[in-house]
This record gives sequence, structure tokens and C-alpha cells, in this order.
Amino acid sequence: MRIGKHVTEALAAGKPVLALESTIITHGLPRPRNLAVGLEAEEQLYAAGVTPATIGVVRGEGVVGLNRDELAELAADESVVKLSVRDLPIAKVRGLSGGTTVAATALLSHLAGVKVFSTGGLGGVHRGASTTFDESADLIALTTYPIVLVSAGVKSILDIPATLERFETLNIPIVGYRTNNYPGFYVSDSGYRVDYQVDSAAEIAALAKARDELGLTSAVVVANPVDPAYELNRELHDKTLAKALAECESRGIHGHDITPFLLDYMQRETHGESLEANLAVYRGNVALGAAIAKALSDD
Repeated sequence: MRIGKHVTEALAAGKPVLALESTIITHGLPRPRNLAVGLEAEEQLYAAGVTPATIGVVRGEGVVGLNRDELAELAADESVVKLSVRDLPIAKVRGLSGGTTVAATALLSHLAGVKVFSTGGLGGVHRGASTTFDESADLIALTTYPIVLVSAGVKSILDIPATLERFETLNIPIVGYRTNNYPGFYVSDSGYRVDYQVDSAAEIAALAKARDELGLTSAVVVANPVDPAYELNRELHDKTLAKALAECESRGIHGHDITPFLLDYMQRETHGESLEANLAVYRGNVALGAAIAKALSDD
């Protein structure tokens, strides 16, 4: 693993740093907009006084704090792979380049000493998991790496109530930012609730500190809903998702291929509206992650 010079310097000086994952760049957004969004997120952070640490794998080397050339390389290369924790040793041996999932990003972020990480939507329990046992490795990672993770809930293509049950079973503390309504990625309210609400970045930082004092290893998961002004129309969302799931089933798409397929289907069928909601989600999570990183560095 290599830590970028800008990240190393910020950490040494006690300045706020925010981790960002790279699968949104490699697998989540169309080219060439993917690179523009990755660079925009970094500029958003610099403007807020926070150092970005975009994480990915370049030719077998895990990098915490990709430089612009590395970002551009990952964004342009259609052969890059999607890398979770289990894939990292294989990527090293075979010299693979790829985008890191929430799970892999959480691991590398933790190893580098970066305490806060913003993403779009989490992985979770897939629909039909009672027979397929299909659950995201993100869930296990969140029990293992004591970071603060900001997301807009789990992706709405997943089984949200089952995922919330798994959070409880796995002792992963989850709080809603200024709401008890659990967000559903493209939509601000999934129809399910969480038990606890937090109202400020300082309160989230205090929660992380209390977690550390207890010696717990779980991430603190902050559910940050997309601004309702930018959410996907609920009727359009539900109708398109139903069609996407049926198409996925008919094509026999399974495993880690499901999420990219469904996100791409949603984007095409909504004529880009889901993409704009996705970007609003990401910008909001980057902004909140920056505030939390600053609150932790001030502590």
C-alpha cells in the first residue's frame, strides 16, 4: 500500500482527511463524466479545507490518495476490475488495476489512519438472499474497521429491511443525519426507520470517540438522505426498479455483476434522472464527510 504525499502530510499535521472510494469512478458512472465527478469531489474537499484521499488499486498497488494521473488512468481504462477485500491479494500478485468497493476502501482507509469515509450507497443484503445467500462484503467490513462511514443508505435495489436487520445483528451502529427515516439512495426516505438521529458533525465525532473508548471495532454508519429537491421521482423509481429486477432475473445476472447492471439500467430507463440523483447523493455525502473529518481533527 502507498499513501499519497498530500495525505501523508495532512495526517502528520493533524489536518482533516476524507477517504473516497473509486468504484464510483471505475464502475458507477459513464465515461468521461466519471473522471469529472472524481476531480470535482476532490476540489469540493479542498475548498472546504479537507484533504481528499481517493483510494484505488493501480497495477497491483493499493493507493490511499490517488494523484490526478492515476485517477485519469482508472477512469479511462475499461479493463479495470471491481475489487473487494478478498480481491486485494489477487490484484497484488497479478498486477491488476481497479476500483475499490466500500469494503476494500474501508480497509485501506483504516490501515492508512484515515478515520472518515464518504460513499454514495452501501452494499447490503440482496433481494432473494434467503435462498441465494447473496450479501455484500461491505457488511462484514463494517464490523471490522472502526471508521465513520457516510452514505445515503444502502442502494435501493437491495433488500433494505433485511439489511437493517443485519446491521442490528452485526452490532453496527447506524444513525440518521437529522432524521429517523432511513434513506434509500435515490430517494430520501426508504419507508423504513432507524432508532437514532444525530444533528451535527460534532455529535457524530463524539459518537466515534465513544465507540473507540469502548474498544469496539465496528464502523459508525451515518445515513445521510439526498436533498428531497434532487431525489428521483418515487413512482418513476419504483416502476423502473421493478423492470430492472425482472430484466436481471431473465438474464441470469448474479453476484457482483448485479449492482453495476441495475445502476446502468436505472440510468438508461430514467433518461439520466437517476444519474443526477446519484450525483446529488455523492456531493451531499462528501460535504457531510468533510464536516465530520474537521470535527474529529478539532477534537
